[in-house]
Amino acid sequence: MKQLTLGVQLKERATFASFLTARNQEVVAHLKHVATSTPAGAATWLAGPHASGKSHLLQAVCAQVAPGKRAAYLPLETLLPFGPETLEGAEALDVACYDDVQAIAGLDAWERRLFGLWQAALERQTTLLFAARENPVHVDFGLPDLKSRLASASIFAVRELNDEEQLQALDLRAQLRGFELPAETARYLQRRFPRDMRTLCDVLDTMDDAAFVAQRRLTVPFIRDVIEGRGG
Repeated sequence: MKQLTLGVQLKERATFASFLTARNQEVVAHLKHVATSTPAGAATWLAGPHASGKSHLLQAVCAQVAPGKRAAYLPLETLLPFGPETLEGAEALDVACYDDVQAIAGLDAWERRLFGLWQAALERQTTLLFAARENPVHVDFGLPDLKSRLASASIFAVRELNDEEQLQALDLRAQLRGFELPAETARYLQRRFPRDMRTLCDVLDTMDDAAFVAQRRLTVPFIRDVIEGRGG
């Protein structure tokens, strides 16, 4: 697993290859360009609901930047309890990806820290990426200067996968893990668990690990056995 600046790590599978593009062709093409060319001083904002893939895409950008470039994935909601000083060193990055930006809205110290990082990024020509559940104009920032700067970014909507696309994404996940996912098993997971890709992928990984230990195929009966405590 790749160690990043500020002690934040990337998920191994958070790459463009493991992201089902579906109806997000425009944003994926844009982010691939950002990752490979790291345009100086450019800012991008991803808006989309919970578990729509924003975090995956930000981490994919970090994973694809050119060797020698310093990139970091910075999940603000996770870092929130530790204070804005946890962003120490972000000024030196070539690519900074700030996730869950809505989490710091209305928190003066955090907003001022992020505004300072924006100013430093302009001077250093850092590539900036942000993600939140809404467009910046709809996030309740208290610092007007920060809100206006963020609203000037290139804004893209990340679309949630529909039911059929979720099945395709689960199949892709299974392929990357090296096994075949029966269609009826994927549909069962969809019916049995919350229909967001983060949950479904976590469940799929857990069930695949259990199937490997038990030396069984990942079938609906096996999943039922695991849920009921008979999976071995």
